[in-house]
Amino acid sequence: MPARPDRPLLAHSSLSGGSYIQDHQQYQGPSDQGIDGVVEGIFAMNNGASPDKNYTSMLNAHHLLAGSQKRPLSSITDSGIVHSMTHKNCQPTPDDAEKLVATLFYKSQSPRHHVIHPDTAHPIDIRHLPPQPSPEAGEAPTINLAKYPLEPPAPQPEPLDHLYGAYVSQICLTHFLQVLQDLQHPYQPVSSAHRCMDNQGQPRVMEVTFWPPPHPDYLSFDDLCRHESIWRFEKEWNVEVVLQRDSIWRKHKRLAVFDMDSTLIQQEVIDEIAREAGVEKQVSEITERAMNGELDFTSSLRERVALLKGVPSSVLDKVKSNITLTPGARDLCCALKRLGFKTALLSGGFVPLAQYVAADLGMNYAYANNLAVTEDGKTLTGELEGEIVNAEQKVVLMEKIAQREDIPLKQIIAVGDGANDLLMLRRAGLGVAFNAKPVLQLQASYYNKCPGMQMRETRLTKKQAPARINTLSLQDILFVLGYTRAEQDMLLAD
Repeated sequence: MPARPDRPLLAHSSLSGGSYIQDHQQYQGPSDQGIDGVVEGIFAMNNGASPDKNYTSMLNAHHLLAGSQKRPLSSITDSGIVHSMTHKNCQPTPDDAEKLVATLFYKSQSPRHHVIHPDTAHPIDIRHLPPQPSPEAGEAPTINLAKYPLEPPAPQPEPLDHLYGAYVSQICLTHFLQVLQDLQHPYQPVSSAHRCMDNQGQPRVMEVTFWPPPHPDYLSFDDLCRHESIWRFEKEWNVEVVLQRDSIWRKHKRLAVFDMDSTLIQQEVIDEIAREAGVEKQVSEITERAMNGELDFTSSLRERVALLKGVPSSVLDKVKSNITLTPGARDLCCALKRLGFKTALLSGGFVPLAQYVAADLGMNYAYANNLAVTEDGKTLTGELEGEIVNAEQKVVLMEKIAQREDIPLKQIIAVGDGANDLLMLRRAGLGVAFNAKPVLQLQASYYNKCPGMQMRETRLTKKQAPARINTLSLQDILFVLGYTRAEQDMLLAD
């Protein structure tokens, strides 16, 4: 039997291995004698080592340091992927290279397979497990040709996390690096380094820095964020990928702008008011369509407010007692304040409730719509007063606050969930669609659907699409800003 030839190097996707396991076997950790060992060997010469051993240590150090000029000592090169392991004392990356940062979130709250791997990044509620698949009526094999489908169903990404670990595993990282390598046209090797942001053994969140990015003539940054290969990777490994340019502005933001309804709080306040007025069904249906971009926000808001005519104004105080903050909202605002951020609430809701939430969270600014009341102040008239805080106005207010605080737009992070937040998210240096409505999840061109937005369309569309985060806690936004769990705990410590 002839000897098995050596496995080819994965220098390009056409030479890809036959399985993830084979690729994973090439994922080697740092060698025992890295740069840390060289430094320790030199230091050992000052602690009573013999002259011969001193000479040998210096010679070894010389050869190791000379070789390190060609490529990092602790790197993976067999697969065609160069991945620098983070050293204890150094993380070698070229300072002049343009780099991108990908933050990978494992979605432990929404498993895609009915079987869960015993290694998990986060406790999983078994009530949320998808049911075990079973054939439905008409799916069983048949000999009746008339019942055969005309064409096979489109292949969908198969879940892999239940096989390799319900967290951001090493093999998941290897697959991601290969996806990035496949997007390099013309071909150029991708180098990378990673950090486990919350747990070294089974991380739920991982930060991957890689360079160079795909050539912009072939694949722009905006198209990279929405590339099908990234989407398939997310589906297969049950993760979400947030891509950012790695620059000084990424971590050093100074202004955080938030939507209120379904972002900082878990309710839509107009629906809560409508419940007290007995018109919840009519109002909530309009709200859902407006937040998904199916209706013009301004006209739909006037339509909903008209249904509140005659409702006692005291209903606003009742709604305050029903407001529930989104998990992590208080800790996020506290951490941002300790980092020196200015915070603002820009809501399509109503002033009394927006001011109440902003005061509770210690925010610096709060803007919302004004409900008109009768002369005695006891009843809502079903009308609005003053300028309506719609999608356009949110951008205007954000820019006004930034100008007042002397903060450039690249140092702003904006967070929202509805279609009326899209312009604001695109205008900010970093926009985050948090547990967002479908139109925002898909990063659709919302402004083409709304009259009056075309005048700002050209300027706004030059900005990057918002990032998508679907997690249980708003505090996870700190991971996107580059803060590890240990750093977050330090910020929140008394």
